[in-house]
Amino acid sequence: MDASAKQKTMSGEVPESVSQPGRAPCLRDVVARSVSQYLADMGSTPPDDLYQRIVEEVERPLFRTVLDHTDGNQSKAARILGLTRSTLRSRIRKYDL
Repeated sequence: MDASAKQKTMSGEVPESVSQPGRAPCLRDVVARSVSQYLADMGSTPPDDLYQRIVEEVERPLFRTVLDHTDGNQSKAARILGLTRSTLRSRIRKYDL
């Protein structure tokens, strides 16, 4: 990877040509730990909103991190996250970011 690609990676803008195989397993681990923790906390009967709770637990810090890396530029953050800008703005309001 050349220096410009490394710089873009550090700023949160990952070039499509750069493979990042470690990111999906990392996210999978975060989700798995969240599910395990919720199930342990809830006992044998998981709550009806388990999926939504896990999504919110993962989304909020993810969006905060991407917004930090883009210095608050919502258009860039939306592009990185694969969302429309309006969807990102909706989530920013939802999570009070």
